[in-house]
Amino acid sequence: MSDNQAETMTKPFQRILFTGAAGNLGRRLRPHLHAFADVVRLADVADFGPAGPGEEVVLCDLADRDAVLRMCEGVDAILHFGGVSTEVEWEPIMHANIHGMVNLYEAVHKLGIRRVVFASSNHTMGMYRTTDLVDATMPPRPDGYYGVSKVFGETLSRFYWDRFGIETVCLRIGYCWPEATTYRQMVTWLGLDDLVELLRRSLVTPRVGHTIAFGTSANPGRWWDDRHAGFLCWTPKQSAAQFADRIPEGGGYPAADDVTTLYQGGPFLEMGPKYKP
Repeated sequence: MSDNQAETMTKPFQRILFTGAAGNLGRRLRPHLHAFADVVRLADVADFGPAGPGEEVVLCDLADRDAVLRMCEGVDAILHFGGVSTEVEWEPIMHANIHGMVNLYEAVHKLGIRRVVFASSNHTMGMYRTTDLVDATMPPRPDGYYGVSKVFGETLSRFYWDRFGIETVCLRIGYCWPEATTYRQMVTWLGLDDLVELLRRSLVTPRVGHTIAFGTSANPGRWWDDRHAGFLCWTPKQSAAQFADRIPEGGGYPAADDVTTLYQGGPFLEMGPKYKP
C-alpha cells in the first residue's frame, strides 16, 4: 500500500465544507484541511482563486438561503468560519452572522448533516474582567455586535442539538495570528498547529453533543478554563512564551484604568457601539 493510499484511508470524511475560505484563518488553514477529507469544499462570498487538487470552490452569500442549501449539499461535516469576523456596523453582521447562521443550520437539518464545528469567539465573553477566570458554564457577556452575533450562533446551535440532535462544537477562538505583540495577545494567542489539532478533535471525537471549547495555546497567563471540553482530549502544544522578548516595555498594555485593559475584549471595546456615551 502506498503512502497516499494509507493517508486516504485514514481520512475521517469523504467531503467536508469549510466556509470563510477567503479570510485570514481560511487562507492559513486551507493547506491543512486535506487531512480531514478526500474532498474539501471551500466557500466564501469573496473570490479567493481556483480550486486545487482535492478541492471544490463555491462562491456563496450566507444571507442567500437557497445558495447556502446548495453549498451544503453532499458534505459530511462543516467547519463554519464564514461571516463578518470583526466589530463593524450591525447590518453586515446581521446578514452574515445572524441570517447566515440560520440559513446554514436550516440546510444542515434538511440535508441530514450531523456535525458542525462553529468558529465562535472569545468576544462572546469580552465584558468579563481580565482578573476573571471564565468557563463555558458562565453567562455570555459579549463586548459588541460581533460578540452578540457569536452568542446567537452558540445559542442557535444549542437549539438544533436539543431539538434535532445536530452536534456542534463551538470554538471560542482567541488571537490566532502568527505572532503576539501585546500582553493581551500573549494570554489569548492560539497557534495555527494547535488550532488544526483542535479542529481535528472537534470533528472526530464521538458524541460531542453541544460543546463550547476555548481556543488558546499553552500560554503564560490564563483567562479561560476549558475543563468542560476536556473530553475532546485536545492538549495545546504551542505557547506565546516564544514571543516574550517582543513585548514592549510595560507589557504592551494601555493605562491600568483603560477599558481595553480592564476587560477581556480588549480593543474591541473601542470599536462599534461606544463603551461610554
